[in-house]
Amino acid sequence: MTIHIGAKSGEIAETVLLPGDPYRAKWAAETFLSDVKLVNEVRGMLGYTGTWNGQRVTIQGSGMGMPSLSIYVNELIRDYGARTLIRIGSCGGMQDKVAVRDVILAMTATTLSTPSRGIFKEVNFAPCADWSLLKAAADAAQAKGTTTHVGGIYSSDVFYDERPDLNEQMVRHGILGVEMEAAELYNLAARHGCRALAVLTVSDHLLTGEALPSDQRERSFGEMVEIALEAAFSEVP
Repeated sequence: MTIHIGAKSGEIAETVLLPGDPYRAKWAAETFLSDVKLVNEVRGMLGYTGTWNGQRVTIQGSGMGMPSLSIYVNELIRDYGARTLIRIGSCGGMQDKVAVRDVILAMTATTLSTPSRGIFKEVNFAPCADWSLLKAAADAAQAKGTTTHVGGIYSSDVFYDERPDLNEQMVRHGILGVEMEAAELYNLAARHGCRALAVLTVSDHLLTGEALPSDQRERSFGEMVEIALEAAFSEVP
């Protein structure tokens, strides 16, 4: 048990999926896992452990933004022995070729700042995904016929952004989408020698203004969860 996670020793799996929304964690666990057990509800940030194809998996809500995710990922790695951590969440599309409902696999994550900035100081560290997870997720998505894009994303530290000039530069430099957590996940995974990936469903688009209706989100997000699970337990040569 830690300050923010109430799970007992042994109740967290080595493989953890991280949706931002705790209720999405509940939905994903009940939909995709067997023998599900609620292992955390501290501050309402729900976490569940169960099995998928005989493999133990924890699905733990991480909250919104990098500071919140950093708390949970630090504790999951340092206190519970998590080794594979995959963010499953939504993002905003930033390229014409990216459509609502598409899946983005984040190879890299660009930021203005992260909670790790104090460690890196003057160094502009470039956080990236684990190759084995990235390759396995791309293969899984292709096998499903899911429209998928692999490349750089932008992890913003604000939701209500008032920097249209910055967004223009992200688009200009080929950034596929924007979200708020992946960069710090990649930083922490690199620091602790773990595997990390962000699998993101495009729920809205910054260029077109299109947004995925709420009643269609679960169906679209289901593909993302399946891709993440298959990637986590795939063997890549």
